Amino acid sequence: MDREVELRIERTPKETQIIGGSTNDSVPHLTYFSESLSKLGLEVSLDDIDSIASSILLRKYDIESTYMICMINIDTREVLQKSKSLDLSFQNIVKSMPFPIRTDLSQGVQLILLNPYWTIFKRMGLLMIATAIMMIMVITCIIYQIKIIIRQDKIAKVREDFSYAMIHDMKTPLSSILACTSLLHSGKTESTPQLRERYFCIIEDETGHLLNLANKVLTISKLESHKLEMAKITFQLKPMVEDLIEKFSAKCAKPLHFTLNLQAEEVHGDEEYLKEAISNLIDNAIKYSYQTVDISISSLNNATHTLIKVRDNGIGISEKDVKHIFEKFERASAFKRSRLGKVAGFGLGLNYVYQVMEAHEGSVTVNSIEKEFSEFTLYIPLKTNDL
Repeated sequence: MDREVELRIERTPKETQIIGGSTNDSVPHLTYFSESLSKLGLEVSLDDIDSIASSILLRKYDIESTYMICMINIDTREVLQKSKSLDLSFQNIVKSMPFPIRTDLSQGVQLILLNPYWTIFKRMGLLMIATAIMMIMVITCIIYQIKIIIRQDKIAKVREDFSYAMIHDMKTPLSSILACTSLLHSGKTESTPQLRERYFCIIEDETGHLLNLANKVLTISKLESHKLEMAKITFQLKPMVEDLIEKFSAKCAKPLHFTLNLQAEEVHGDEEYLKEAISNLIDNAIKYSYQTVDISISSLNNATHTLIKVRDNGIGISEKDVKHIFEKFERASAFKRSRLGKVAGFGLGLNYVYQVMEAHEGSVTVNSIEKEFSEFTLYIPLKTNDL
């Protein structure tokens, strides 16, 4: 408006006096000049304002948008005159504050930008992209945090279950040892040597049970940290399996039947740890079985491995639990049954088997149908010169 008033003043004859007025908050000083020029016949030119807006104002601020200049009634906002014939009814528009050109504030000039949002988005593009990236990062962090919390909750639950099961497993032999020791110490068994010997055997067996639990935890820790080396030799499989059959047949409270089919007679590996691994599989077969237990143990060779299979007729494993049974302290629904007194142990057996097979550079797999059977297969690499 400054520039438009200057252009009109330049068109006035020399020595023409243009009367101004006192400036206040509502009436700018240019309004007095503009009204005085209008009284001299030099009306406001919307075309001049349009040209000035295009060449100076919008270009200065790098605004690329369709626009027009309007003369309006400031009170009613009625458009009295337009610099361009543009329809405003369906347009997204941004309006400037009207600049009064009459001292009574009845008329004003207004700049209207049509659809200026592309310019706004273009200016704010990098900021919006950065904001979107930050939002994605924040959401990702929140999701990750939730996953960590869920995992920590699960770990806490596993620790709680493990602690309960371990204490439960240790409490029984400790109670037996304490009771037998108390009876032996009282002297009541001096007159009955057979009863005395029986108590000594119970103490010996229960102490061995506690030692086995401690050794199993220690062995798994060493296997996980690769600090335990396998003493691999080639040994006969049948004597080891027969020794296990004799051991479990003697102490099993259920009717127990074994079937052997050892096509592969020799195995190359650490006899002690492989025996304990197979023992764990047999022990699980007995624990998770019905009233009568049928266990089949077989072996065979393929091109690269000796396969040892232990199959039972027990309760089987669900598809959901199969994915986790080799994890440390993981026993899924089996542990829930242990709280009811149906299953003992604290979930190290199958992880022990898994760790032993890893140390042998082999593997273990399971095939099971719930309520029908479970079959575990140990894959033990053949001796190198046998390949």
